[in-house]
Amino acid sequence: MSYTGDTQVGGPADVRELPHLTITKLAVGSMDNNAYLLRCRGTDEALLIDAASEADRILELLRDRGLKRVVTTHRHSDHWGALAEVVGTTGAKTTAHPVDGGELPVTVDDPVEHGDAVWVGECRLDVIHLRGHTPGSIALRYDDPEGATHLFTGDSLFPGGVGKTWSPADFTSLIDDVEERLFATMDDTTWVYPGHGKDTTLGVERPHLAEWRSRGW
Repeated sequence: MSYTGDTQVGGPADVRELPHLTITKLAVGSMDNNAYLLRCRGTDEALLIDAASEADRILELLRDRGLKRVVTTHRHSDHWGALAEVVGTTGAKTTAHPVDGGELPVTVDDPVEHGDAVWVGECRLDVIHLRGHTPGSIALRYDDPEGATHLFTGDSLFPGGVGKTWSPADFTSLIDDVEERLFATMDDTTWVYPGHGKDTTLGVERPHLAEWRSRGW
């Protein structure tokens, strides 16, 4: 596999070809955000996770092939800086959790809750609500019928720990959700695509869960 997930702001996107879904990862903006373009190989329908910044570079990924939906993982502005321009240019529908959706610069067309599904063509993405980094943070899970699970975690899980929280209660909420809704339901081959920086797998991170809980971040 040539895909590494090691992208740099200003550099080229990295592309992963799964049997039914193509994942394109692009690093954008001053906070090294990741934007992920998912395209169904059967229908050519496309979905974007986090229109974070640099709308021109995101739109360039589309190559005039259209965009059906933009999913925003949470309310923080570094994850939606290009949202209004991308949606205005493409006419794509918007999706977010309703708790965070009111903070976005556009109306959320299709709010989603824990357990809902979002489709890109023939490919199903399951919504996982992870409370703590923000009240309405979500992850998206794609189960490749011919391979591993692929998990887009926003700012809730990174290599080396969970996302930033601002109180002990928020931290406990987040690590509880990450343990119960991610690690307890998916195996070690699950590939993690975070909102910033490099990718990881649940297998790499699982041995450190107790350490994260103990240190409190």
